[in-house]
Amino acid sequence: MPKKLFFVKKCLFSSVIDSIDMAHTYTLMADSGSTKTNWVLFSGDQRPVERLSTSGINPFYQNQEAIVSILEGLDLQGKVPREVFFYGAGCVGEAQLKSVEGALGHFFPAAKIEVASDLLAAARSLCGHQSGIAAILGTGSNSCYYNGQVIVENVSPLGFILGDEGSGAVLGRKLVGDVLKKQLPEAVCMAFYEQYQMDGLAIIENVYRQPFPNRFLAQFTPFLLKHIEEPSVRQLVKRSFVAFYERNIRHYPKALQLPIHFTGSVAWHFRSVLALAAEETGFQMGKVVPDPMDGLMRYHSDQH
Repeated sequence: MPKKLFFVKKCLFSSVIDSIDMAHTYTLMADSGSTKTNWVLFSGDQRPVERLSTSGINPFYQNQEAIVSILEGLDLQGKVPREVFFYGAGCVGEAQLKSVEGALGHFFPAAKIEVASDLLAAARSLCGHQSGIAAILGTGSNSCYYNGQVIVENVSPLGFILGDEGSGAVLGRKLVGDVLKKQLPEAVCMAFYEQYQMDGLAIIENVYRQPFPNRFLAQFTPFLLKHIEEPSVRQLVKRSFVAFYERNIRHYPKALQLPIHFTGSVAWHFRSVLALAAEETGFQMGKVVPDPMDGLMRYHSDQH
């Protein structure tokens, strides 16, 4: 976006800030994965005023200009936040944090802006101010040991090629691999081709030549959920969850004594299989929530 247009936007937001009723203070919160960003604007009493969604924002895959283009679609109905907390996948290095902070700063120049990882969002939402183990299972996967204030230990997820066990991208990768190599029952393979109308060449093109292959692969998780009662499909999903526990959770202090809390769409929709995998590996599953937003609102309201 041209710098001149940024300046105009900043002036417009500044004039709104100057005239806003001091009695109405809002906080804008974002929980962003690689596929989707959930936004909520809430007041001091934790009451959501606006809930919106945009495309996913991940500074590892998108530059600041691309992030700005996504933020242009964020319509807050004229309400201006005084605080913006952005938690996102890929928000882990200085360059990535500055990229997101810069994009947000152009739209909210007078707001206090904090950018942090989606993993810290999960820890704050699931554990609050208590120590514990928090995990994300969505398009990607991640986990950490949290001491009630900061993340103390984190087993690197390594992405969907080298790691990301239990994630939507890995579940989708395993599914299409088994379909293309005819490792699943014929009826399941036929149902896949019928539902998606996609042959092997199209799948390979999307995985190896198109952007965001993780999103592409994660889109197949509803098929797994639809056919979860098929033993071979259920086993595929459970094996991936077992690998998540063994290759990630087992490395944390007191992992066998502490409950493992989860957030993310995959954790939520497959929670019964996730519980079976926990039982098989000797871990205790704690709370499971579809997204961390409500817990984050509680956490930040407690900070005031």
